[in-house]
Order: sequence, then C-alpha cells, then structure tokens
Amino acid sequence: MDNLRWVTVLLVLFYHVIYFYNNKGVFGGIGGFGPYPEVPQYQDIVMYILYPWFMPLLFILAGISARYALEKKSAGEWFKARTRKLLVPGTIGLFVFHWMTGYFNTAVGRGLGIFDGMPGVAKYALMAVSGTGPLWFVQLLWLLSIVLLLVKKLDSKDKFWNACGKLSIVWIIMLGVLFWAGEQTLIKNPRPESADGLLNLYKPVFYLICFLLGYFVFSHEEVQQKIKQAWIPLLGCAVVAGTVLIVTTFGQDNTSAIYMSSPLNCLYGWLACLALMGWFQAKFDYTGKFAGYMTRTSYGLYIDHYLVVAAIGYMLKMYTQLPIYCILTVAVFTLSPTLYEILHRIPFIRWCVFGEKKNA
Repeated sequence: MDNLRWVTVLLVLFYHVIYFYNNKGVFGGIGGFGPYPEVPQYQDIVMYILYPWFMPLLFILAGISARYALEKKSAGEWFKARTRKLLVPGTIGLFVFHWMTGYFNTAVGRGLGIFDGMPGVAKYALMAVSGTGPLWFVQLLWLLSIVLLLVKKLDSKDKFWNACGKLSIVWIIMLGVLFWAGEQTLIKNPRPESADGLLNLYKPVFYLICFLLGYFVFSHEEVQQKIKQAWIPLLGCAVVAGTVLIVTTFGQDNTSAIYMSSPLNCLYGWLACLALMGWFQAKFDYTGKFAGYMTRTSYGLYIDHYLVVAAIGYMLKMYTQLPIYCILTVAVFTLSPTLYEILHRIPFIRWCVFGEKKNA
C-alpha cells in the first residue's frame, strides 16, 4: 500500500504536467500549446486515463492508513498529528510558501489590471488563497478525519468494521454503486457566481465515501487478499472500461460534473482502484532504498510540486518555443524532490509547509 501511494503521487505530478497545457477546457491550466485551438493534443489522453481513479484511490489509502494508525494511537493523539500534518500546510503553508504558486496562477488577472489599486496585503492574501492548488486534498482530508472520529464512536465496538471484513469479492465489486452514488452528488450545472464549482472540486460526499470504504472495508487483510487474487480479471475489466470511456469521450472536459457522474466513468474509476490495490498486493509487496525514500517523501513532493509546474510551465509557455512537455516533466521530477530536501531542513518552514516537527 505504501508503494501504491507513492507511485500514485508520482502519477499526480505527471498528470499536472499534461493538465497544465490541456486544451479540453479543464479549469486551472494555461491552455494548449498548438497554434490553433482545434489541435487534438492526443497527449491529453493522460488526463482521461488517470483522473477517474487517482484521487479516489488516495482517499481510500488514507482511510486504510487511518484505521492502522488508530489501532496504535488514541483518537486525540491521531487527530493532533493529522492537524499538524494536514491543516497546518493547508492554511499557514499557503501564506508561507504557496503564495508563490498563487503569483503564477494570478498572472493573467494581473495582466488584465484586476489587481490595480489593490492594497499589497490584499494582493498577498489573494495570491495565497489562489495558491491552494493540490492542497485541497489535505484540507478536505483533515475535515474527513473529524467525520471519521464521529463515525468511529458509532461503531466503538467495531461490529460494523468486522462485518465489512467478511464481504465476498462480488460484494466488494458491487460497492462500486457507492462510488457512483457519491459522484451523483455533484452539481451538474454549476453557477459561475456561486460556490458550486468549489464544491465540485472538493466533492466532499464522494471522497468521504472513498475514505470510509478504505477505513471499514479495505483495511482488512482478508479483503486485500480477495482483490489480490482477482487482480488480473479486475485489471482487464478496468482496461476495457477505460478504453471505451476514452474512445467515446475524448475531447470533452473530463473534470465536468456531467462527465464524472457518468456510469462509464464511475465503472472505470472503481475497477481501476480495485485492480491497482490487488496488483500492488500481488506484485509489489516489497521495499528497498528507493521505495523507502519515496514512502517517506511522497507527501512532501505532493505538497511542493505544483510551484515547479506553475513557475516553469508558465515561463516555458510565455517565453520559449522549446519542447515544453519534456522540459517540464524533467523539471517536476528533479526540482520537486530538491525543493523538498531543502525546505524540510529548515525548522520553522518544514512545520509550516509539510507539517513536520523535526528533521528525522
């Protein structure tokens, strides 16, 4: 599970390289690189492959980890550690570090004069908030941790948790109905003047379902063994579903509420989550120096990588005609760990940005 988590984080980094230059209407990027808007940009297929499952999978893994941690720590100790690790980077870290990401995210607005006449403090605050980017994940995960503690009290004797460990592989697959139901809570026609778009980004009900499935279902060794034994047919079905989804929908905004809530998108996303958990149980249940290092640092890479994407990506698009995908990919996978190694050695900064107490 540790290996699956850091591999997924690396895929998040690569996803953001592609996403930054997408021309499919996905909010947050700076547009395609071609001379004409109708250029297909087939490399955008990476978004269609990864987006349906990689964030739900991270929430499932977080739920599994929460179960293991709460078996060793009291609820108070665990929540205190979660607050430092999640809430501090997701709030204080915005003003200490991620305002720099916000600087590039607001570049278009500044060029249009939107910030003209605005006090410096207000500009700084807007850049900090605009720098949230991928930190929505840690902010939401902290809130879900509160919900988990409340739910845990309802199942204080683990009766429901024990029952979930007895599910057959058929019932485990059928839990995809909950995955689909969570996506149905999205606002299909978000109003630009409201918080609808923000709710569709955070998807609190959907990710709560994933988080609780990790805690109650997939934290069981018996459940993990069942999907391990079925990983080949699960992976085959996921590939078929994903292929059909991509062939029939390429060109659409794959982050729109209508797209994400479609049955085929949900089917592919759920099967991919199951297949990958089973595959990694079967084939990647070992570690080494590199895997151990990535297990320790993947959270830090997730936290700091988007500054590299935004800064290098923006400058490449604006000022050069170089092969931007290759350069940005190399930059993200080299500068992000370098940045982490520097920042996590600075006492106050490592607490603000990564929620780390001391340099281990």
